[in-house]
Amino acid sequence: MNLFNTNAIYIFFIILFSNTAFAIGVTGLKCEHLIRPIGIDNPNPRLSWMMDDDRKGASQLAHRIVIGTDSLQLSAKQNIQWDSGKITSSDNLITYKGRALLPFTKYFWKIELWDKNNKPIKAAISSFETGLMGMENWKGTWISDRNDINTRPAPYFRKVFETVKQIKSARAYIVAAGLYEIYLNGKKVGNHRLDPMYTRFDRRNLYVSYDVTANLQQGQNALGVLLGNGWYNHQPLAVWNFDKAPWRARPAFCLDLRITYTDGTTEVISSGGDWKTSLSPIVSNNIYTAEHHDARLEQKGWNKVDFDDSKWKGVNLRATPSKNIVSQTMHPIRNVEEIKVKTFRKFDDTTYLFDLGRNIAGVSKIKVAGPKGTVIHLKHTERLYPNGRADLSNIDVYYRPKDNTDPFQTDIFILNGDGEEEFMPLFNYKGFRYVEVTTSNPLKLDAQNLTGYFMHSDVPAVGKISSSNPLVDKIWWATNNSYLSNLYGFPTDCPQREKNGWTGDGHFAVETGLYNFDGITVYEKWMGDHRDEQQPNGVLPDIIPTGGWGYGTANGTDWTSTIAIIPWNIYMFYGDNKALADNYKNIKQYVNYVNSISKDGLTTFGRGDWVPVKSTSNLEYTSSVYFYVDANILAKAAKMFGNQNDYLVYNALAEKIRKAINAKFFNAATGIYGTGVQTELSMALQWNIVDDEYRQKVAENLAKRVAAHGMHIDVGVLGAKAVLNALSDNGQAETAYKLAAQDTYPGWGWWIANGATTLHENWDLDAKRDISDNHMMFGEIGGWFFKGIGGIKIDEKHPGFKNILLQPHFVEELNHFTASHEGPYGTIFSSWKRIGKAIKYSVKVPANSTASLEIPSVAGKNVYLNGKVIQNKTEISAGSYEFEIK
Repeated sequence: MNLFNTNAIYIFFIILFSNTAFAIGVTGLKCEHLIRPIGIDNPNPRLSWMMDDDRKGASQLAHRIVIGTDSLQLSAKQNIQWDSGKITSSDNLITYKGRALLPFTKYFWKIELWDKNNKPIKAAISSFETGLMGMENWKGTWISDRNDINTRPAPYFRKVFETVKQIKSARAYIVAAGLYEIYLNGKKVGNHRLDPMYTRFDRRNLYVSYDVTANLQQGQNALGVLLGNGWYNHQPLAVWNFDKAPWRARPAFCLDLRITYTDGTTEVISSGGDWKTSLSPIVSNNIYTAEHHDARLEQKGWNKVDFDDSKWKGVNLRATPSKNIVSQTMHPIRNVEEIKVKTFRKFDDTTYLFDLGRNIAGVSKIKVAGPKGTVIHLKHTERLYPNGRADLSNIDVYYRPKDNTDPFQTDIFILNGDGEEEFMPLFNYKGFRYVEVTTSNPLKLDAQNLTGYFMHSDVPAVGKISSSNPLVDKIWWATNNSYLSNLYGFPTDCPQREKNGWTGDGHFAVETGLYNFDGITVYEKWMGDHRDEQQPNGVLPDIIPTGGWGYGTANGTDWTSTIAIIPWNIYMFYGDNKALADNYKNIKQYVNYVNSISKDGLTTFGRGDWVPVKSTSNLEYTSSVYFYVDANILAKAAKMFGNQNDYLVYNALAEKIRKAINAKFFNAATGIYGTGVQTELSMALQWNIVDDEYRQKVAENLAKRVAAHGMHIDVGVLGAKAVLNALSDNGQAETAYKLAAQDTYPGWGWWIANGATTLHENWDLDAKRDISDNHMMFGEIGGWFFKGIGGIKIDEKHPGFKNILLQPHFVEELNHFTASHEGPYGTIFSSWKRIGKAIKYSVKVPANSTASLEIPSVAGKNVYLNGKVIQNKTEISAGSYEFEIK
């Protein structure tokens, strides 16, 4: 379907909405927010489900969970691990409370529900499988080759083993310092990319679990592992000092292949001193720069049983990088989308330019034939020079090369001359739209020789919008492109120049991320990175993970508030407070530190409104607002967890900060904060600094300020997070829409009007610095579409969309708008369309949830439901509804 064919999408939504078949059952069964995961380490995993019931008022009266190790016995309720019994509750997220789970064990769980009439609903069964569940259960030894950190070629490892019994199942568990690819009998295991995810390697390592039953054969088998540097052995030099990371060493790994035979016995094939190693044809690999592959050095069949490894060397036994090895329980990175070349240009017989037509993060794959020894350079860029050649100047600014042997974002492939050859980097990704290919010998290439792969954490899409304005749809699409381009096991700022986990960028975009994608597993992992990086005094660096850079003076509240804001948003979107519980002490440490360096409730600890259009905001004001946000979240978390003393202390602190901000920066007579710039006015509204009696006045001043700028934004990152919400939440939705949909400078639409397919780092297309073409820090707009126009909002008193706030805005310049979001209870649908002088508003509230509906008043019109006039504000139960405003 064409994304920008908005009428087609509207019709598609209406067809979905109009499906009146009443399917009743249980769906969406997940463990740890994943479908049938393996390798679970949590001794008390979370189980969740959805009620599939389209009837009006559908709700869950009670539930029962039964867990065992045999699916057949489960149905008969024999040999049960845990039986919750019938629990009268509408909760659809519970924590396992049965007998201690065993490692390496598959558990089946059945969920039974009773509907609102206390009638049982057809049960559903799913499964999860535990992993090692502790360091003591590893059998393997960490191994590496015998080279040092300056050795550039990537190492191969192999081992041949024999199975003599019939195999029932097999699991491979592998953890690496660096990156790896694992092979069994010549074939790659799984479809993940860039495993394991990047962590603070000397404090926490992630292992990955694979079902390799189908990869094994009775008799001789060959295990192969290829290691890459990743962030562990950062060889190129850049301003972030990753080459000086305290963990840095030659990549290493530990592997256990656990085989279960049909006779019930098990065998573990592990990494150890009996493995052999050799250098691979990957002669250089850097996560930051690129990958070089010399096909003349390939050892065909190196990962197969019959390969002759007599010339290979012995391995080096290594200590574990950390004593905290835990399961990588999250959506992996994959090559998610294949992108064909849109336009192709030949400069001469050795120079070609491939244009994908859109900016992405990922890799390119080239298929080519040519003479042995031909050297091919594949330069990946976001921009072109006026002569059409590839331009790296906007993204290579922080690279500090020692020489010209490792050019930025430029893969090097040397042909072996054996027919058509294929190359795609294994241990690198880039941000790019264009690939300039230059060859040392003349080659015949066309558009079919190269393909792009959009690569990112493969989080499921859960949100969708469409509207009558193609520009709005393109902004939303571009925002999602940037979000995914910057999701690589943690949120990053850009996929080319830095690839850093800038904390501010992460929390500015969290609502956009969670409205559009099921990202909880990635965020929970990233919060673990926060805990790893926090100093004993509570300080966090402003890039996480880090090799040591970022603990300076500008890593203040506006950036490192991630420690509070991310867990709070997870709780709001999922109704799951585990992230808040896991990080509670860390939030407290952080707030205590900021309080210790603050005076009278105010702080200057912050970076400020980064990359504004022209107006600057007061640093003490903006930093203190985020100090308030953190203290307020901490107080609410303390109350939730029953920490009454903490609640009293931090609630009082939050109020002290809020009063101090208002006392110093608010002019009650004029309704102005600070100097009255957009960021200062909007932050007071967005973060509830302003007292209710002044809220409307401040919002009117903000709307006037926007109008004075010709309906254009005049903000940096802090204002971009706040301004649209501040307007639409406070009676100024028309102004908010005009601001969002502006197609002249400056604004999101200005980028789109100039051909952007991702969000940029700078409003000014001709700026001299901060000019990445794929950044996420201005990305709140992608979430605002759901809130500010579609009206799908979170009820803080009933998080996880247990009760939905439906507050749409029928802005004048749109003829229709549709938003849908799949929350924990199912798909929420909010769609409106003008029909003559009337407005048709269609709503779907998923089973087991409710909604508080607030339809905006339209002069001279009433709201009708089933032909009867109703109030603009009303409570509705689960089901589908069609309202008319006429």
